[in-house]
Amino acid sequence: MCKEKHPCPPARTRPDHRDEIGFQINGLSHMIKWLTHQYGGRDGEPSGVGIYGWLIGFLYENRDRDIFQRDLQQQFAVRRSSMTGILQAMERDGMITRHPVEWDARLKKIVLTEKAVARQEKFQQTIAEIEAKISSGLTEEEKATFIGLCEKIAKTIQPERGGPR
Repeated sequence: MCKEKHPCPPARTRPDHRDEIGFQINGLSHMIKWLTHQYGGRDGEPSGVGIYGWLIGFLYENRDRDIFQRDLQQQFAVRRSSMTGILQAMERDGMITRHPVEWDARLKKIVLTEKAVARQEKFQQTIAEIEAKISSGLTEEEKATFIGLCEKIAKTIQPERGGPR
C-alpha cells in the first residue's frame, strides 16, 4: 500500500529491448568502437584504426585509379559533410593530399601520402585482428548469414535516410 490507503500502481519496468534489431546493432557498434580503441596505439602511437584505417585501406587498394570524395561517400555510406570533416582531419594529419584533375579543376582526387602508405600494413594487421576477434564465435555459415542480413537491412533503410550525400 502507498501512503494513501489505496493500492500502489505496479512498478514500471524498463523495456529490455534485446529483441530489437536496432538495439542490438547499436550495442555491437559501441563494443566494436571500444575494441578498436583497445587495439589502437599498442605501440604508443595512434594506430589509425576505425574510419581512418578503412579509408586508407580503400585508397591503398585503389591506388591505380582516381578516387574522389563522392566515391568514398558511396563506399562508406557517409554523408558529404561527414566525409568532408574526415578528409580535412586526414589532410591535417598528413595522411592524404588532394590534387585537381586536368579534365575538371573542381574535382580533387584523393591521394595517400608516403606516411599513410607506410602505415598501411599496420592498419590492415589491426583490422584483421579485430575481425578475427569479432567473428571468432561464428561459423562460416553464421558469418555469411549475418553479413547477408546486414546488407538486407541496409538496403531497406537506405532510402529512408536519403542515402549518402
